[in-house]
Amino acid sequence: MREKARNAMRLILEAARFEVEEVDEPLDLSAVREETCLLVLCSNDSDLIGQFDKTNYSLMIDDHEMSCKKLLFSVDKEIVTENCIQWGIDEFVRYTGEAVLADILDRELALDLTPAKGKKITSAAPTGPAETQKEEHSGIIIPHYPVKITEQAAMRIGGVQGAAKLRFIPYYLFHYTSNGEQVYKDRRIPFDAEGWGAINAINGIKIEIDQKLIEENEIPPGAEVSDPHIRKDEATERIVSELIDRLTQKVRIKQEKGDAIFYEEKILKPDKKNITVDTQQVYIPVWQIRGKKIVEINAFTGELLSEPMDEGVEIF
Repeated sequence: MREKARNAMRLILEAARFEVEEVDEPLDLSAVREETCLLVLCSNDSDLIGQFDKTNYSLMIDDHEMSCKKLLFSVDKEIVTENCIQWGIDEFVRYTGEAVLADILDRELALDLTPAKGKKITSAAPTGPAETQKEEHSGIIIPHYPVKITEQAAMRIGGVQGAAKLRFIPYYLFHYTSNGEQVYKDRRIPFDAEGWGAINAINGIKIEIDQKLIEENEIPPGAEVSDPHIRKDEATERIVSELIDRLTQKVRIKQEKGDAIFYEEKILKPDKKNITVDTQQVYIPVWQIRGKKIVEINAFTGELLSEPMDEGVEIF
């Protein structure tokens, strides 16, 4: 298990742009990035961890001595240290996933390297009625994609620190069907089609969407629900118009009269009455972070948005 943990920790640190090397036991890894040096221990041994916690380490590079920070990974929830950065299961799972995402997006992973200062690796849940915390509720129930990305994770993905706000952006989820046909001369042109999609109810951008993932429940407290700027009937009209344009066909018929050959072209369009569009308003959660610049992160997928979900947001 320790070897697997060591390999995963290497992956995380390399995603954060550290130069990582294995070191002699009882330690596992050393990681250096600019003026930061980390020594890593993966262990549940309380004696070994105690020695690691009280020992000061330094690294000499080109006659320059650097004090090393200490990073401990342990699945023992009872471990308490004073001078180590402590990661338990929650941090390990979060940073492993974010390291993979950072690699996919070719971005640097940001790590919290603050020492724990006597805290346990994972905080204990309240044990008595007197310690029960009051659960907050927003009282707002809307159909939406669930929030999977935390505020801190969004800042790491966006590469910017600042004021973060969770916003729910309105979309029109639509399902369209078209049928019918036209016959011209000896040519039969069908207009059968069916599909799903969504239109941003603020800026009109179309996206693909999986309607099966939408949940209708309460949103987190403090989140903002944006109002649509495009009416539902306007969105429906646009869907119908674009579908007609896509299904329209130009037919060319060859005809012969005596010694002459000529071609006749005919534009055939589906009849609007044969098109049905069912539209439902849904919401996509987005973290909007205002720092040196404004960035937006899809709070469901973790995608860094190159175009704003809302109008008036900087495109970069």
